[in-house]
Amino acid sequence: MMPTLDRQDDVFVLDLGGDENRFHPDWLAAVDDALDQVEKADGTKALVTTATGKFFSNGLDLAWLGTSGADFQGYADDVEELFARFLALPLPTVAAMQGHAFAAGAMLSLAHDFRVMRADRGYWCLPEVNINIPFTPGMSALIQGRLAPQVAHEAMTTGRRYGGEEALAARIVDHAVAEDAVRATAVKIASTLAPNAGDTLGTIKSRMYGPALTLLRDRVAPRA
Repeated sequence: MMPTLDRQDDVFVLDLGGDENRFHPDWLAAVDDALDQVEKADGTKALVTTATGKFFSNGLDLAWLGTSGADFQGYADDVEELFARFLALPLPTVAAMQGHAFAAGAMLSLAHDFRVMRADRGYWCLPEVNINIPFTPGMSALIQGRLAPQVAHEAMTTGRRYGGEEALAARIVDHAVAEDAVRATAVKIASTLAPNAGDTLGTIKSRMYGPALTLLRDRVAPRA
């Protein structure tokens, strides 16, 4: 399944798909196209990003990368640009994590304004230390810009898997709710905040996360 975009009144709902939702180039392009539609829409609006099935997102498509012969730096540039775009969107954004969010999938959730996670099942995890893939400077800045210092340190250096309640206690997520309430809770939050959409919100975010955005959009520094 490829990402799909729907709308519920003032809230756009971006469904990332029904499998592991890894960041294949075609998947990245589909998400980018969806964001184009959201940004072009007039008036009051907000965005909820969610998925269907076991995973919110399992991150980078390492299998594709290993067989395609693609340049890692170019691929990482595309991933980081997507993070930067979400982080600076001039509208409220809420990640509704109905399933696992691993690695770049977890980072994608951090690029949203708020996060809702299933309380009873599913993990939020940054396993890069366990799989020997260092964080790029931009990814490190994103994580450290969105999490408390000690939480970022633990998540990045240990690969700890946080369940919903643990993620809530660590303030990685803002709400941990029952499975059937994840999307509805996110839509309610987004709907309440939708009137804030506009250039002012975009400027606030861009200034608040200026250092992370600069590194995410740096096309000179090596990615590994």
